[in-house]
Amino acid sequence: MPELSRRQLVSGAALAAGAVVLRPTLAAAGPGPTGGAGTVTADVVVVGAGLAGLTAARTLTAAGRSVVVLEARDRVGGRTLNHPLPGGHVADLGGTWIGPTQNAVAALAAELGLATFEQVDVGQAVYYRDGVRTTYPSGGATGGAPPDPTILPDLLAVITLVDEMSKSVPVGAPWTASNAEEWDSQTFDTWLREHTVSPQTRKVASAAFNALFGGEGREISLLYALWYVACAGDEQNPGTFERLIDVQGGAQERRFVDGAQSLSLRMAGALGGRVHLSAPVRKVTQTANGVQVASERLSVTASHAILAVPPTLAARIEFDPPLPTSRDHYTQRSPQGRLIKVEAIYARPFWREAGLSGAVVSDTGPGKICYDVTPADGSLGGLLAFVGGDEARRWGDDHEALKTAVVAQFVTFFGPQAASPSEVVVQDWSDEVWSRGAPVHLLGPGALTQDREAIWAPVGRLHWAGTETATFWHGYMDGAITSGRRAAAEVLGS
Repeated sequence: MPELSRRQLVSGAALAAGAVVLRPTLAAAGPGPTGGAGTVTADVVVVGAGLAGLTAARTLTAAGRSVVVLEARDRVGGRTLNHPLPGGHVADLGGTWIGPTQNAVAALAAELGLATFEQVDVGQAVYYRDGVRTTYPSGGATGGAPPDPTILPDLLAVITLVDEMSKSVPVGAPWTASNAEEWDSQTFDTWLREHTVSPQTRKVASAAFNALFGGEGREISLLYALWYVACAGDEQNPGTFERLIDVQGGAQERRFVDGAQSLSLRMAGALGGRVHLSAPVRKVTQTANGVQVASERLSVTASHAILAVPPTLAARIEFDPPLPTSRDHYTQRSPQGRLIKVEAIYARPFWREAGLSGAVVSDTGPGKICYDVTPADGSLGGLLAFVGGDEARRWGDDHEALKTAVVAQFVTFFGPQAASPSEVVVQDWSDEVWSRGAPVHLLGPGALTQDREAIWAPVGRLHWAGTETATFWHGYMDGAITSGRRAAAEVLGS
């Protein structure tokens, strides 16, 4: 693949085409690494060129430190990925939305000059239950939840209770909550069964969990679920479950015109030759004086290392000396969620002509949560289905069958015009060797109360970043960015 210049990287044409960054050649101002082709020396080596790693590198570079970024993929962006569409548009195959209280990603987008637009939430949403299709107003009194009278009493009680319980969970130390041991000794599914009457409530909850976690309620502890809710806010606004699932006033409120990967593309463009792609890290050696990080392309000697990769991938790196038991046990208990995104592209968003918003809640898979992902100018039509948890396990080995099944669902939800998309794209994040799942890790009973600070505590000169180490907006792009800033601050403070 050809090398790309900084001008190309930041140009609208490159971004719109979902440009892949391969060893940007521009050396930005400031001190850079030294050494030969096979080994270099820098103040800090960053492992991972997703939002967390690039944010850390950007922060350190601005502070005058020399930085080398090693990325295993042949692109930057981590779990954000632009897919090129006709007319210079892109489809988001990974992280997509930005919403209220996601202050870090909003500030970064403003600094980088990236525009956003509102997610469609006007018209009728579709609710598919027991083979019957009905509609209800998008953005209505129930937000993203369907106004099914058989589940509304359950939903009202459960959401109210979850919001109230989450207020007692400190985002920076969830294991210190007064009921932490009790809540971390059971799954969210166990608790939900005890606090709901209708089986349909649990089906709808499963659909939400498939999209939020790439998992099922039985795979995470109640404490982790409550912490996740608590993190959906900021210092002035407590997290709420509604903010997680809603469009208006929620985490799905806006999208990036140029796609979410454009955040990383522009940061990498400014970092230039500091970013090395196709360089998977195999070994990290730590001494009293520094670290040596060995990748397949080059080795970096530095004073500190920031590892901005999912915990399950960090565990596959050889560390000398070995990591503390607490950190090692945490990575063993921190699998990534199983999530697939299926996007169908059409000549136009025909469902809007029928008064439909493109939003769907279904109790039947493979896609149980769907959204309109039409580009900002409406020149094309796009529908997205989240396939997560058990549905992803069921369909992950046959993507062609999955495409057929999801398009058939779109026909049921939106009519016969949905039968003929111009393109159907499947992004299975568990198939990504350098992700092994998405959107976030799944912490089961006992993990939070036993592993505690191991999630983010430095180990000597090693610092951890990535959305799994975030507090506010844990599991989201915003959390990835704040984690990168926090890790950079740890290095600068040391």
